[in-house]
Amino acid sequence: MLIYIIQITQYTSYTVANSNNFMTQKETTAFRSTAQGYSTEEKSKAEPEADNKLPGSIEECHKQIETLTSDLTSLRTQARDYEDKYKRALADGENVRRRMMKQVEDAKSFAIQSFCKDLLDVADTLAAAAESVPESEVSEGGAAAAEAGAAAALRSLHDGVRLTRAQLTQVFSRHGLVSVSPLREKFDPNLHEALFQQEVEGAEPGTVVAVSKVGYKLHERCVRPALVGVAK
Repeated sequence: MLIYIIQITQYTSYTVANSNNFMTQKETTAFRSTAQGYSTEEKSKAEPEADNKLPGSIEECHKQIETLTSDLTSLRTQARDYEDKYKRALADGENVRRRMMKQVEDAKSFAIQSFCKDLLDVADTLAAAAESVPESEVSEGGAAAAEAGAAAALRSLHDGVRLTRAQLTQVFSRHGLVSVSPLREKFDPNLHEALFQQEVEGAEPGTVVAVSKVGYKLHERCVRPALVGVAK
């Protein structure tokens, strides 16, 4: 009887122990199932959020790329504009420099223009004086014996006038002032002034056939046009 009671006690203890172990495993399994379910639920909730957030991020990136591309295009356009303006400014500066140099050179070359114009009248007077006396009057054998002394004096005066005229012409040439005597040349309205037209046998129309007054130019600039007659 005592042995039977001991066996029953042992069986009861074993049953209770196994029951406790079973509950513990059940609770553990339930906890794991709950944890897995919670994890799966959270994951299922998080994945749509990630899916919803990802397209938004890509769209935002596209917008930023479009904005940056637009800014880059604008900056490139501005850079081209600045480069064009810079090149134009350089060209304008170079043109101004050349014009200034040309003006300085012209000022140097034509500074004596008004002075030359004043001397042209003197040259005309000397030319008229030299041509007013016929060569026969100043030749050694052309005058009468009684007038030999007067002829010699006149000849000396004539020679002096001619030498003075020649020296003045040399001075003009040295400073760039040259005479324009366009006889039998084509009429040039930049250098000549037509006083009359006439028919001349053998002369082409538009050819200078008479020079009433010699013209002058200073460094290729007309100071005084030649007064001429032109064939028609």
